[in-house]
Amino acid sequence: MPDAAPAIRADLFAFLDRLGIACRTMDHRPVFTVEEGRDLKAAMPGGHSKNLFLKDKRGALYLAVAHADTRVDLVGLGKRLGAKGRLSFGAPALMTATLGVIPGAVTPFALMNESARALAAVVLDEALLAHDPMWFHPLENNASTAISPADFGKFLAACGVAPLRLDLARPLAG
Repeated sequence: MPDAAPAIRADLFAFLDRLGIACRTMDHRPVFTVEEGRDLKAAMPGGHSKNLFLKDKRGALYLAVAHADTRVDLVGLGKRLGAKGRLSFGAPALMTATLGVIPGAVTPFALMNESARALAAVVLDEALLAHDPMWFHPLENNASTAISPADFGKFLAACGVAPLRLDLARPLAG
């Protein structure tokens, strides 16, 4: 894993190779939102993600990795996490400093960056984990990379991340 400089796509693929993780990547036009990329997903069967960089009133940072179609209950998630006040989206500059990616390229693959250790929690949507493969941006928003749920777990463990698994549409239910 890189020390200070944020990882780039080649670093990610080298890291996945070292872990023995198979993946496949499809290049496409840059997309900044789930809606912008809906037409591209037809050629990429599996679960597609939306990734929310969040913060609370005291500055605790969170990454929520949801299925693209999940309506994330941010109020319930904040309560479940014990967040101070309401969760809000983190500022782009803070997101880039923490995850090493630009807006529109938020991805759990950014957890390989040392700076991502500033996150108080990583939350995974059970709805996304039910798909094989799962698709994430490979640290840039002009491609999507498919990975199995089992290999994604291996990646997270190698990054030292123990995620909280929840139904992000109903985070207080579990």
